[in-house]
This record gives sequence, structure tokens and C-alpha cells, in this order.
Amino acid sequence: MTYTRGGCALALALIAGGACGPAAEDTPAVAAYAPAIDPTHFVATVDNEFYPLVPGTTFIYEKAGDAERVEVVVTDERRQIMGVPCLVVRSREYEEGSLVEVTEDWYAQDTDGNVWYFGEATQTYANGQPTGTAGSWEAGVDGAMPGIIMQRAPRVGDRYRQEYYVGHAEDMGEVMRLDDSVTVPWGTFGHVLVTRDWTPLEPGLEEQKYYAPGVGLLLEAEGDARVELVRVTSPSGPERPA
Repeated sequence: MTYTRGGCALALALIAGGACGPAAEDTPAVAAYAPAIDPTHFVATVDNEFYPLVPGTTFIYEKAGDAERVEVVVTDERRQIMGVPCLVVRSREYEEGSLVEVTEDWYAQDTDGNVWYFGEATQTYANGQPTGTAGSWEAGVDGAMPGIIMQRAPRVGDRYRQEYYVGHAEDMGEVMRLDDSVTVPWGTFGHVLVTRDWTPLEPGLEEQKYYAPGVGLLLEAEGDARVELVRVTSPSGPERPA
């Protein structure tokens, strides 16, 4: 999921603040991106090793040292986008116990095992009242196109578009490392994939995301700020890492 600057359910929007900015070569040529989407080249499940989305699973993330929390639920619902039946993932973000955002993200996995991100519907709240839908976009509408949120076989140095809606959603990713060890409240994990995420729409900001095999997103870090996985609940009950 990337909530980086504009959405995606398992990469969270809790982080704000400065970090090292992307270099000029991090801004890709706009006209070069035109993925061919063939609905027959997609499968019903999302079981990528680093981005598994099992319906009924709930992920809970919290910002370290702060009263911010995100609850992410993988539903069994589907939304047809560009002819592809995308899995619906819903997230609810809270600050000081108050709901500030509800997001519905859409994902699908191709026959090669890459997980694609097809857009999001976002509703923000203040004092319990809806305030806007900024950040919402859908592949196939107004020139927007899906991007790859997780590759089947990540390699260090790989760069890829995670989303594409010019001027609104242009998140990028780069594989940095493949064998980190990371500890979060939910446990300690090895063989962790680390990515660098950024967008040319917000120069000067970038994040690092850490993904564990069989789990998915563990940690999102920007400078000293950390959003960490604190709990995972499956349809059969609470899970614990081995």
C-alpha cells in the first residue's frame, strides 16, 4: 500500500518533515510512461512475497512517540479498473484518537508476480466532518495510469513508478537493499527489503520503507520519524512472527 505522499494503504501518511532530497535524475521523463494493461495478464490473488494481501487481514501501524495510528484492512471486495478486478484495501488514520482520513486503495497482481497499484479514493475528516478528497485518483481516468508497488523479484538499483497521475500522484521507488534485519513492535525480522520512495511533486522529501517476506510493510522512516507495524490479525486470529 504507498501512502507516500498521496496514498497506498500499506505505506503510511503519518510521516512529515524534511529529509535528503532526490537528485535531478530522480525526476523521470513524463512522456516515457505508458504501460500496456491486459486484464488477461492478471490473477485473482495478491501473494507477492513482500506484499501479500490476504482478505480478512488487519495491519496496525503507529508513529513512534506520537498518538498517530493507521488501521489497514484487506477486504474480499473487488473493483473493476481498466478491465482488471482489483482487490480493495481500506485504511483509517487517527490522530489523538480522532479520525482524520479514510482511504480505499486498489491493487492487482500480474501473472509474473508484480503487484500493481491502480489508485485510491481518499476522504479526509476534521472534527468528525468530511473535508475533502484530495489525493484521489483512478487508473484509466483523466490520463492516470497504474504503477508497480512491488516487483516480483526486486534487485538492488531497480527503479519503478508506483503511480502515475501527472501533477497529482507520481510516486517513485528504488530498491536499496535486500537483506536487512529490522525490529518493530511486532517483532524482529530478517531478509528485509528496503526501498527509497520519493516524488518529483515534493522535492526535498524521501522515505525508506522496509518489507519482510511473508508479512509486507514493517516500517516507514523519514529522518528520525518512524511508522512501525505493531500488530497483525488474520482471519483466524492474532498472528505472531516466528
